Amino acid sequence: MEDPYLYLSYLNTKLRDEYPSLADLADDLGLNEEEIVRRMGEIGYVYDPAQNRFMG
Repeated sequence: MEDPYLYLSYLNTKLRDEYPSLADLADDLGLNEEEIVRRMGEIGYVYDPAQNRFMG
């Protein structure tokens, strides 16, 4: 996904509705967790495991 804000929305929706953690999401979808964190960091968002979402 090219637009980082659409990707953010997609990730947070998946985390809210389907996955108990970022690690579970990345594993199930075959994504690299570190790459996700890096890309979201580039737009000022960090993963909050207590809330299971990316927050800016």
